[in-house]
Amino acid sequence: MSALERSYPLRGEIWWMHFPSDPPGKNRPGVIVSVDERNTHPRAMTVLAVPLSTSIHKPGVYHLLLNSRETGLREDSVAWSENISAITRELLIGPVEGHRRVTDTQICRLSELVRLAMGCF
Repeated sequence: MSALERSYPLRGEIWWMHFPSDPPGKNRPGVIVSVDERNTHPRAMTVLAVPLSTSIHKPGVYHLLLNSRETGLREDSVAWSENISAITRELLIGPVEGHRRVTDTQICRLSELVRLAMGCF
């Protein structure tokens, strides 16, 4: 079953969503980083996601560059690990068409950057 046919995301997929840190009405792509057991559980009301941005002129210490050749997105993006969020299912809009899943290696790198953003060295 493709992401377009499902109502829930899987780990590593890139979905359009609304992040609490964004202004009302602004949606952005984000990479799903929570495990599939959580993402697919019928009583789970949220997923964990990291917002993406194409503003990569000054990537920060907590940002992970995602190359467009790897993700299938139109442009290179950065994942802002310091803004990891629990996103309620109603704020998930749908998968970004044509994307490829972010690898487990990249998601584990994001988790390391989240730890750094929390001051856990």
